[in-house]
Amino acid sequence: MIDWLKRSHIEPEMELNGVRVPIVLKRHATAKRLTLRLAPDGSEVRITLPRWARGQEAVAFAQDRSEWLEHQLAKIPERQAPSPGGTVQFRGREITVAWDAKAGRRPVLCGDTVTIGGPKEGLETRLKRWLEGEALKLFEGDIADYTAAARLVPVPVGLSRAQRRWGSCSDGGATGTKRIRINWRLIQAPDAVRRSVVAHEVAHLVHFDHSPAFHALLAQIYEGDIKEADRWLKTNGRSLYASFG
Repeated sequence: MIDWLKRSHIEPEMELNGVRVPIVLKRHATAKRLTLRLAPDGSEVRITLPRWARGQEAVAFAQDRSEWLEHQLAKIPERQAPSPGGTVQFRGREITVAWDAKAGRRPVLCGDTVTIGGPKEGLETRLKRWLEGEALKLFEGDIADYTAAARLVPVPVGLSRAQRRWGSCSDGGATGTKRIRINWRLIQAPDAVRRSVVAHEVAHLVHFDHSPAFHALLAQIYEGDIKEADRWLKTNGRSLYASFG
C-alpha cells in the first residue's frame, strides 16, 4: 500500500530548465530503495521511498539527479490545447477540429475531421468528454474480446485519469467483484497499443503478478506484438498528455 506523505507548509521543490517544480514524496510499504520519476506532464517530481528513509534524503536524491530530470522534462511535448483548425490524436492518427457555431455541441467525426458546435470557450471540455465516451466504448469491446479469449466472464471497466498508470486491475476486495480501469488517454494511441494495455489487465484477472504464467497468458490472448506496443508507449506515452490538461 502506498501512503502519500503529508506536505509541510513549505513544499519541497527544485528548478528544472528554469522552472520551479514541486517534489512529491510517497512512502511504499515494500520499497527497499529510493526511486525517482517525473510526472508524465512534467508537473512534479515524484519520489517513492522506504518507510525508514528521511524526507531530506529523498529531496537530496532528486537534486543530485537534476540533469537527468531536466533531460526528461525537455522531452515532454509543449501543451497545446485543442482549438478550431487544430488537431487532436484519435486512435493513432491526427484529426482536424472544425468548429461551427451552428453545429451541435456534441462532436461528430467524419473521416479525419471532427466537427463541433457551441461556444468556443467550452470546446476543449466537450472534446475531452467525447473522447472519453469513445474510449469507454472501445474499452468495453476490448474487455469482451480478451475475457472471451481467456475464458473468463467479462468484468466492469471504468475510465482512469491517472498521471502514471495506463491500466489497473482490482481484485474485488470485500465484494469480490473484480474491475478494470484503463486510462482514457489511450483513445489517442494506435488501436494495437490500447488493446495491449487492456489485454495486460485482463491477464491480471488470472495472475495478479508478472510471473511467467502471466506473460504466457498475455501472449496467448493478445493478437499483436506486446513488446512493440510497450516500446510505443515508452517512446510516445508522454505525447498523450500534450492536448488535454
